[in-house]
Amino acid sequence: SVVPQNCILFTGSIKDNITYGLKNIPKERLDEVVSAADIIILAVPSAFLTSILQPLTVSLADKFVVSAIKGIIADDYQTVSEYLHSHYAIKALNAGLHVFCEKPITVNYALSCEMKEEADRQGKMLNIGVCNRHHKTVEKLREMNERGEFGKIYHVYCSFRSPRSIPGLGGAFTTKAQSGGGVLIDWGVHFFDLVLYILGDAKLKTVSCDAYSEMAKDMKAYRYKSMWAEDTADIEHGTNDVDDFITGYVRTDKASICFNGAWAQNVDKTEMFVDFLGDKKGARLNYGAFAEIFDGETLTAETEEYEIPNMYEKEDRAFLDSCLTGEYDRNHIDRILESAKLLDALYASAEKHAELSFEGENV
Repeated sequence: SVVPQNCILFTGSIKDNITYGLKNIPKERLDEVVSAADIIILAVPSAFLTSILQPLTVSLADKFVVSAIKGIIADDYQTVSEYLHSHYAIKALNAGLHVFCEKPITVNYALSCEMKEEADRQGKMLNIGVCNRHHKTVEKLREMNERGEFGKIYHVYCSFRSPRSIPGLGGAFTTKAQSGGGVLIDWGVHFFDLVLYILGDAKLKTVSCDAYSEMAKDMKAYRYKSMWAEDTADIEHGTNDVDDFITGYVRTDKASICFNGAWAQNVDKTEMFVDFLGDKKGARLNYGAFAEIFDGETLTAETEEYEIPNMYEKEDRAFLDSCLTGEYDRNHIDRILESAKLLDALYASAEKHAELSFEGENV
């Protein structure tokens, strides 16, 4: 039998991260969702367009097609830059499609809000691929905070720094008009979103930020050992107008946050962690792994080890469930907008060299 032709897909340079999850979801479950939901849109690599979806039918735009889910593989990726997320997502929502869009939502907060408004207007699901919300350790830390085990979390420190990790230098990654920014919007989006989530959906009060683009001002002189998305680089003729280092301070209604992030730096150290400082306990979340929990009286550290399920699969399953039930998942855009607002505010603060305040806003 032929699965109804009611699926539209984004492509992306995120490789097979999103399809990691779908590979483990039985075809019967996918068929159930396709049959029950009106239409589904997923942000996935272009292999879906060429190898699993047959036949390809009505073309909506470059790299966008209407077709049916028939299998899973993950090869031959193409790119749809962040600046296209809102354009095609809004078109898709307007056509009556459910949407799963990879992070960041799009290049700025205003366009993110337009996507949310269109989803509301059409009554369709719009989820964002901030996958850490489905990571086992992030879930555990949020639950510990909800139970009051940390006491009052009063401050959070984030470090997402690498000595040489500018991706696709000169291409879309380092062209602000296409990507929306550099290390802040690429890596910072994950760190800030999981922090706001663990804190209990914290709301912004003030932000202050400085952004730098120093390490590849002369792209030809930039030295690196490896480069993500090097096939998209254009060092000879391309553009590099995004941040490679970011630092700042954020006040929320839950806790303060300070951070440093680097795609590149002249310190040969890599740091990927978040510290949560509570008045009873503290925690260091090692990004993508386990957390060390520190006792407030003895300062002894314990690291609980456990099986960490595939967070991509979990967010994919949650999206499919939402399409069937109509219930919002933790990745629904309504619950992600504060993260997009924060990224926008940090860039605005850096441009103005001034602190921005949201106190007194109705949120």
